[in-house]
Amino acid sequence: MLEKIVDRKKEDLKFFQLPRREEVKPHSLKQALAFAANRDGIGLIAEIKRASPSKGVLAEDLDVVERAKAYEAGGADAISVLTDGPYFQGSIMDLIAVKRAVSVPVLRKDFIVDERQIEESARIGADAILLIASILEPDHLKDMAEMAHAVGLETLVEVHTKDELEQLLAVYDPSLIGVNNRNLKTFATDTGQTRALSDSVPSDSFIVSESGIHNAEDVASVAKAGAKAMLIGERLVSDGDPEKTIPDLKKGALLG
Repeated sequence: MLEKIVDRKKEDLKFFQLPRREEVKPHSLKQALAFAANRDGIGLIAEIKRASPSKGVLAEDLDVVERAKAYEAGGADAISVLTDGPYFQGSIMDLIAVKRAVSVPVLRKDFIVDERQIEESARIGADAILLIASILEPDHLKDMAEMAHAVGLETLVEVHTKDELEQLLAVYDPSLIGVNNRNLKTFATDTGQTRALSDSVPSDSFIVSESGIHNAEDVASVAKAGAKAMLIGERLVSDGDPEKTIPDLKKGALLG
């Protein structure tokens, strides 16, 4: 499935056009998460995701602005917006709308495979982008990260396996490393993946545990494993009361 998604992304990029630049205030994703980790024990990136390849539609008629505002009101430290259209029913317009509506950092989550997507991300107002080690060779990923930083974007670099992490660290030390608990080939999730990789992450890198986090016990598990932040999508996007759920989830960092 991952190869299929990336192939579709490359096909869509044949018709790529840069949007006009949004005039918005930038915010630091890393600073926001670090502040939250010191204050609450863990930071939280709440995700706007309309659908997924494995679960289908997650929220019918999702109002991304109202959902983003609810996330912020509930204590989310940053918001991730899925902008892939074919498989996640997102768009760059979702990110533009969210960025205009909130005062926390906004992460663009997509399959970034082309340098033009970096300029696009900066123009639409993203504060940071996701770079995925499983779809980018380490040297290419490093180049993409440097390009992103040059246009004012921070990067969250995602790995799933120890092999991906070791190959990445051989050429580049990201300041924000996301450990994806979801296998992007099978879509199976296991929060133990954060624990399996955390000892191999450099001490000066900030670990964000991604996917498969549904309750306070899951939060406790990834926090104990060394995660200083978490990215939660499905649990929150389909939740009827994220303003209550987000504080309850964060309390998990204090368990055990």
